[in-house]
Amino acid sequence: MFPKFFTLAPGDLLRDAVYRRLWSSILISSLGGQITMLALPLTAAVLLNASPTQMGLLQAMEILPFVLFSLPAGVLLDRVRKLPVYIWGESLLAVAVATVPIAAWLGVLGMTWLYVVGFVLGCVYTVAGSAAQIVLTQVVPRERLVEAHAKNALASSGAEVAGPGLAGALIKLVGAPLALAVDALLLLVSAAILRGIQVKETLLARSGQGFWTELKAGLHFVRERRLLVSLATATGGWQLFHNAALVVQILFATRELQLAPQTVGLSYIALGAGTVLASIFGHRISRRIGPGPCLVLGYAACGIGWGQLALAPAGAAGVFSFGLMLFAFGVGAVLIFINFLSLRQAVTPAPMLGRMTSTMRWLILLPAGPGALIGGWLGEHVGLRAALGFAGAGACLLALWAWRHEAIRGVRELPKPVEAVTA
Repeated sequence: MFPKFFTLAPGDLLRDAVYRRLWSSILISSLGGQITMLALPLTAAVLLNASPTQMGLLQAMEILPFVLFSLPAGVLLDRVRKLPVYIWGESLLAVAVATVPIAAWLGVLGMTWLYVVGFVLGCVYTVAGSAAQIVLTQVVPRERLVEAHAKNALASSGAEVAGPGLAGALIKLVGAPLALAVDALLLLVSAAILRGIQVKETLLARSGQGFWTELKAGLHFVRERRLLVSLATATGGWQLFHNAALVVQILFATRELQLAPQTVGLSYIALGAGTVLASIFGHRISRRIGPGPCLVLGYAACGIGWGQLALAPAGAAGVFSFGLMLFAFGVGAVLIFINFLSLRQAVTPAPMLGRMTSTMRWLILLPAGPGALIGGWLGEHVGLRAALGFAGAGACLLALWAWRHEAIRGVRELPKPVEAVTA
């Protein structure tokens, strides 16, 4: 089945046909996502000449649905099958990104159109993104969640190595808006792969509780568990600083460092290299030092990357610094999320997974919108370097706080779900 140069260990997750199909879908979807990650902000920054504040608003529009819809989405997900929601989400993403080149061709593309597209993308990520995380727990045993998330990150990392070069070439050849059409096609392929997955999911009988009672039960579940509260606090803080940096980094590269769009795309290969490295070794690092300390390491890596970019000069040194920031972010983000996702899923019983997932996503993304607006305001009124410096210093202080917080630093292995502890 596998070539001789790529021999999997007997117990490797990729030998499981269902997981391998899921992994393939993630790889293809991530490849398209890399195109959108570059093409959408470049369309705004270069084609529409967006200001830092407008870039902040564009990012905030993608985050707003999490604030509005995460909690009710969690209740609904605990009532329905997750895989169909995941599949429809991939299809809707394809339609949304395809409207950008159509609008550009018709001559009606503007920032308002991009705001609407960003909002639709956020809605899909809110609902279908949570469903995708739960589908993984239906495919993989809980004790192997860190390994599974690391392999998923490796799929994303492979896309991040190839994607930026592809995106840069497409953007140079056909322009940023039309490059998004390729993402739409890849998303449709991803949805087709997902349709072939067979997942056995037994929906539990309704408890008879009303919608709002079930929603409050999810909030109560998270609130009563110190680990989940600590994870939400720390990763929510990271999201604030991440989004403050994210809204200005393309502007910083194109305006302060004077990088061409194709060079920006090629620089993102460093992001892929960082995520590949962390995906390969992240599971081992987590197993050696514990999921909690591994989270802290991720926060620190991101902070150092943003901080050094704030000091970067133009020229070759600036290109290197931009690549170094992307590499550090790739390493840090993977270390954060393979452990963050695994910890919160491991501690939660199956009937509560939808509400827990959506509640946690809601909590960590509440600070993301303000972070994007702060980054945009700093970039426009103080300077792009100030926004990056704010993100870098904030993330490093967050890492220090998390290290001193026993509920995070003291987690050395995955916990058991509540139902197993109380049985």
